[in-house]
Amino acid sequence: MSAIKNVAIVGAGGRSGGFITKYLLETGKHTVTALTRKGSSSMLPAGTVVKEIDYADADTIVDALRGQDALIITLSVQAPEETNMILVSAAIEAGVSWIMPNEWGPDNADASVRKDIAAFESKGLVRDAIAASKSTKYISLVTGFWYEWSLAFPLGFGFDIKNRKVVFYDDGSIKICTSTWPQVGRAVAAILSLPATSTTGPSLESYANRLVYVKSFTISQREMFASLLRTTETTESDWTITQAPARELYAAGVAELQAGNRNGFIKLLYTRIFFDDGNGNFEAKHGVRNSELGLPEEDLDEATRIGISRANNPAQ
Repeated sequence: MSAIKNVAIVGAGGRSGGFITKYLLETGKHTVTALTRKGSSSMLPAGTVVKEIDYADADTIVDALRGQDALIITLSVQAPEETNMILVSAAIEAGVSWIMPNEWGPDNADASVRKDIAAFESKGLVRDAIAASKSTKYISLVTGFWYEWSLAFPLGFGFDIKNRKVVFYDDGSIKICTSTWPQVGRAVAAILSLPATSTTGPSLESYANRLVYVKSFTISQREMFASLLRTTETTESDWTITQAPARELYAAGVAELQAGNRNGFIKLLYTRIFFDDGNGNFEAKHGVRNSELGLPEEDLDEATRIGISRANNPAQ
């Protein structure tokens, strides 16, 4: 029996939050409350309870979170850095037992990755703040980059699908872990449907204050490219193919960001995960929880087709 009934989510109107909300509701085990800024025009999934909050007034967040068993935070990369801690502090004050922080990305447990991607440092601080509270625990989901999102734009996985160009980082053979939006939605729904404790399988307590690793694919750029060739019915000769050292691209991204170019952050973020140090392949380092959470094997070409559709229509 699920120990968690009432779930609040920040970002239910976003892409990742929308899929998480969808799969939570489909379990039939949870009442899902979407926390939204006053006056927000976001379209929220049907079946959610809506509560408005004001980030400038912490009491509104505390009040909205009273009676909630769990809080899921899915924030845009453009969200102010302090927003995470505002939500976490309010959840602790409101007596929320479980928080799934704003992770949803590559493994940031490695100190070298946190050093090279400054934005990851704050994620560790958020986890530390939750663990220090004693009354509230976190479960942080490590997913890798979103596959269908990252395939669709050149600064992500290196593919310019509309113009049939690809830049391989180094030789394109480095494997990373990546997830689709639906797979992450299924993972969250499975985790928050677990019993508090269990002697025969996973439980909330077995994941308490831990990073939990899930994925759709462990894959290289070369393998992504092979899927693109199959799904577009093209050959390598139809594409312009170049190679560039991942570490040089990372350094260029750092310089661009320091010069005020926001695209530099995207460049450094993605190319860092393709370094040849293995940090992008968390399955090899930590294993994944797919099997014990009952997550399905996914069809790579089907996910690639969604990425192609997004490349041709970014508003999707």
